[in-house]
Amino acid sequence: MAETDFQERTEQATPKRREDARRRGQVARSRELNIAAVLLAGAIVLMAARPHFGAAMEDLVRRGLTLDPAALDHPQAMTAALADAGLAALLAFAPLLVVLALAAVGGALAIGGWVFSAEHVAPKWSRLDPVQGLRRLASVRGLMEVVKALAKAGLIGGFALGYLLWVRDSVITLGLEPLRAAMSDTGSMIAITLVVCSFGMLIVALIDAPFQLWSHNRELRMTRQEIREELKETEGRPEVRSRIRALQQQLASRRMLREVPRADVVVTNPTHFAVALRYDDRRMRAPVVVAKGVDHVAARIRDLAAANRVALFEAPLLARALYWTTNLNQEIPGPLYLAVAQVLTYVYRVRAAVQTGAAWPERPAVTVDAALAEPRRGRRPTAD
Repeated sequence: MAETDFQERTEQATPKRREDARRRGQVARSRELNIAAVLLAGAIVLMAARPHFGAAMEDLVRRGLTLDPAALDHPQAMTAALADAGLAALLAFAPLLVVLALAAVGGALAIGGWVFSAEHVAPKWSRLDPVQGLRRLASVRGLMEVVKALAKAGLIGGFALGYLLWVRDSVITLGLEPLRAAMSDTGSMIAITLVVCSFGMLIVALIDAPFQLWSHNRELRMTRQEIREELKETEGRPEVRSRIRALQQQLASRRMLREVPRADVVVTNPTHFAVALRYDDRRMRAPVVVAKGVDHVAARIRDLAAANRVALFEAPLLARALYWTTNLNQEIPGPLYLAVAQVLTYVYRVRAAVQTGAAWPERPAVTVDAALAEPRRGRRPTAD
């Protein structure tokens, strides 16, 4: 027996478990809410369109009781008359049927939403197991179904019986009324009966809908072991996670290298470290590191810089200090302001000398605190 069989399902369902259950068609549903919606919608339509339905019923009764003596010798004429009466009834009550269909769909989707699952279409032979059937009857859900059935019978029957007792005199005198008045009164009684019954059903639905939500959440609860297993399945095995991290680093490295052509200068070690800097005095308070790397990544940064005519400045201590102290897309720290300012000033003067033919500037002697050029415990670069 699995370990989870001995554990209590005390944990709320995870989003993945809820999504898997929904994919299988396992969602909260309330049939009572659906029935109440259909009854209430039908009652509202009947009450609102009593004249229309009364006239339609009168016409159907009149046509049904009108016989053509000549048609009695032709049995097929009765079939045609029945078909005509059925079509007339369908057209007369089509608005009611449409509203009832919409109410049925709306009531079904009210708390569970739209779900389509082929698993519910496939036959499940376990449902024919009598032992499982008895277990379902003895479960909390089965007991709730029995209580709902008794409540429905009691409430709806009680409401309907109470209304009929109240209008019993009117029911008895329907046969004494003219046809049009009798049809109108009958339609009103039917509509009011539906309203009364729908209120009784609505009481049951207001109790059943929260219970169905609670029961659905209770069925989806998980053990702690199941949550751990799902977490492992979601995150994958260690080697898979390692591969994912490697791919993420590769993507980050590619994004970083795309920034090299926009840099102002690349400070090098000259071979093991390379850090690309960009500075815009209108938008930046200090120069920003847009790319950095060691070994083969540093070589790639240098090649991109050379291909895009980005200045290369060899300063071993400064390159290492920038690499260890500054993350990608981060401004350089205060202790490196002076050294970086000297480098950028030199680069700008070289550009001006190339464009104007002015005297070549003297290369600055950049000094950096050697402690900043060493890795500290716990410090890791953000990208390579």
